Order: sequence, then structure tokens, then C-alpha cells
Amino acid sequence: MSVITPSLTFTVIGDSAAFGTGDFDEDGNPRGWGYYLSQVFKDHTSYFNYSRPGAKSSEVREVQLAKALESEPDICAVICGGNDMLRNGFSPEELHTNLLQTCDSLLSRGSEVLMVQLHDPNQLLRVPRLLKRVIRRRVDAVNAVYEQVAQECDVVLIRTRNIPNVHDLRNWHIDRMHPGPFGHQLLAREMAQELKVRGWAIDLPEAVARDIQSRRTKILWLMKTGTPWFLKRSVDLLPAALILMAWELCKIIRTVFSK
Repeated sequence: MSVITPSLTFTVIGDSAAFGTGDFDEDGNPRGWGYYLSQVFKDHTSYFNYSRPGAKSSEVREVQLAKALESEPDICAVICGGNDMLRNGFSPEELHTNLLQTCDSLLSRGSEVLMVQLHDPNQLLRVPRLLKRVIRRRVDAVNAVYEQVAQECDVVLIRTRNIPNVHDLRNWHIDRMHPGPFGHQLLAREMAQELKVRGWAIDLPEAVARDIQSRRTKILWLMKTGTPWFLKRSVDLLPAALILMAWELCKIIRTVFSK
């Protein structure tokens, strides 16, 4: 008589943070926390990752969600908001609508939903103080949306800033916006711990040493990927950032003169 092996379907949708940017194998294929997590379930696991670098929450809801539902996931990670935040015309209300509808659709199909808040880029980036205030406001707005969705839906929410030593530079990619190999492993471990609490049969992933990127490799990455990405985002975000910085400056001036 054949033995039926328990099986599980784990699916990921979202942006570059879900895609695995910052952690690639020897052939240049993304690995990331999704891969590490898929390796430690005790049941046979089918792993699907439909995320795309650059995706906003609207694409996740309108395009990626349908693909995820087709796979009938037992667990689905929904990671987005960073690209919404970096666009001119960022709307927390629109982000909330997209995330809530995405989570509702998955939960209605019986899927466990994983979500991850943004880290604090200001702990890693060297930017003008005024720009740091702008970044902090937008990151806090995204994380507030995640908190709201977590209150409205029964989802597993990873509060990234609460992870011990999460902002250690060794955990981050050269761009300081995406986790590096150790950062992805750290996230996978946090997710595994939360899923274990929920009753899923899962082990905790072990940290695996990865080769340190050479200076040449980092420079090549900046020329090929980092700089084009920065210029593209600057065209979109810079006008809004300048306006927001001017607004912050006005608020500071009003505060000083009101005393």
C-alpha cells in the first residue's frame, strides 16, 4: 500500500523584497527568504514565487493575486508597499485598499497570510536630515497600513524593526534597501518562528555562510542595476521629495517662531 506524503503549497507575491533581491545563487537566480522558508517545512512543499521587482500594490492585487490563487496556497506571503512609497502621489489609502482586498481574497480561500513591515532605511542610508524626515514619514505610513490590515484580518505580521540587530550592515545588500543573504535568512527565521506558533510543522532555518561580494562585484552591481534604478526613481520621486522637504522646513520654521 502506498504512503500518502503530506504536502503544502507556499506562495509569494509582491515586489523586489519578495523576489529575493540582494541574495542570488551562483547563476544569478534570486534566492531570498522565500526560498529559505520553503526548505524548512516538514511536509513536502511546492513553492511558487510570482513577485516582481518594481511591483506596486495595485499590480499585486490585480495581476499576481490571481496567479497565487490558482496555486491554491496553504500559506501566501504578501510583501509590497516599498514601491508605492517611492512614487510621486503615494496614497496610504490606496495601499490599504489593495492590501486589504488581497488578504481578504487569500483568507477566504483558507490561506495563511504572511506580511512584513518595512525596516528603517534611515538607520542605513547617509542622506540629508531633511530627507530622512520625509523618508521616515513615508515608511511609517506604509507600516501603519500594515498594522491596520493586521488588525482587520487574521494575518501573520513580521514587525521588522523589532528583530534584534536587524539594522546591522552585515544583514543588508549594498543598496541598503534590500536584505543581503544573512538578512534574508534572518527574515526567514522570524517567519518560521511565527508559523510554528500558529501550528505549522516547520523547522527554523539555520544561518548559512555566503561568499562576501568583492568590491568589483559591488561596483558592477551599482553600474548595472543600482544607478539606473536610482535615476528612474529620482525622476518620479524627486519632485515630490523636494516639495515634501520644503513643507518639512516650513513646519520647522513655524515651530521655532511659535515658541
